Amino acid sequence: MENAKRLNKAISETGFCSRREADKLIAENRVLVNGTIGNLGMQVNENDEIKVDGKRISKEVECIYIAFNKPPGITCTTDTSIKDNIIDFINHPLRIFPIGRLDKASEGLIFLTNDGDIVNKILRSKNNHEKEYIVTVNKPITSDFLLKMSAGVPILDTITNPCKIKKINEYTFSIILTQGLNRQIRRMCEYLDYGVSGLKRIRIINISLGSLKKGQFRYFTKRELNELLALVETSSKTHDTFL
Repeated sequence: MENAKRLNKAISETGFCSRREADKLIAENRVLVNGTIGNLGMQVNENDEIKVDGKRISKEVECIYIAFNKPPGITCTTDTSIKDNIIDFINHPLRIFPIGRLDKASEGLIFLTNDGDIVNKILRSKNNHEKEYIVTVNKPITSDFLLKMSAGVPILDTITNPCKIKKINEYTFSIILTQGLNRQIRRMCEYLDYGVSGLKRIRIINISLGSLKKGQFRYFTKRELNELLALVETSSKTHDTFL
């Protein structure tokens, strides 16, 4: 088939959703291609009509890339039936979705876009893409705590990768991760008998939170976007949850 591509890729390139979400829609038989139920691995071309839940999808005019300072209490989901979801909070006129997530209690930088093709490139886990956080804990930070956190902690049936960590004050430290295990920082601290009272992400790869106020968003600058695209271009095919 000339100029063919996988169905999930074709859906993601319209900005409708990410490839992972497209796979779910296809598996749930919610995708039609030329009136026939689509299947995983199906090949389509630009002349094929693709519908999701009976509605035809088409390419957005322009891809947008947003940096958002998520407040605590906002849930990173596209399910608008969930109270305090990120989509309703931002209320952007175009269909957008978050890249990765921050748990509800955490705050700070998260990306949103309508470019489904970029999502997996950013989420892929074996590429040392850095995410930086400021963390506040419930008791004084010791040298032993810093050493063990940086060396790797057993959680979720694995050992976390070595990471960069620096004490800021008695109760606060910065940490740079290249993994994205579910609730990773909180689980690491809990293993060492520390409770997290505050967690804020301040950087993802080359883009920093900077002076962006809580609850506000901004668009990537052209330079930021070009740098990001260059950094993720050669990413491997394995992804993680990018907490």
